[in-house]
Amino acid sequence: MSASTTTFSSTFIFEARERGDEFFRLDSEIAERARQIPGFLGEEHWVNPETGVHSEVYYWDSREALQQLIGMDTHRLAKRRADEWIGRYRVVIAEVLSSYGDRELGLAHTPLGN
Repeated sequence: MSASTTTFSSTFIFEARERGDEFFRLDSEIAERARQIPGFLGEEHWVNPETGVHSEVYYWDSREALQQLIGMDTHRLAKRRADEWIGRYRVVIAEVLSSYGDRELGLAHTPLGN
């Protein structure tokens, strides 16, 4: 990938509360629709089994692509209802400067293609 290519990540880190069918339906719909946005590059999901903290990371080729996720109607609905399903949270929007490591780990993607 050329040095001029910019990649962005959006990371949602949260403490999960009791989540019912409506949460999982919205979460699944948001993820599926995000994958259809031109400029979507990949995703990673992590759960710390000791603390129950979740992390969802999406990678984008532009801020405009990321803004499409933020402006999505189901995303806005989920944000309005977040107090029902999550405790403390943090959102991190970042520009990815580099990515390296072993490809043999079986990770779903490499954010910068290297």
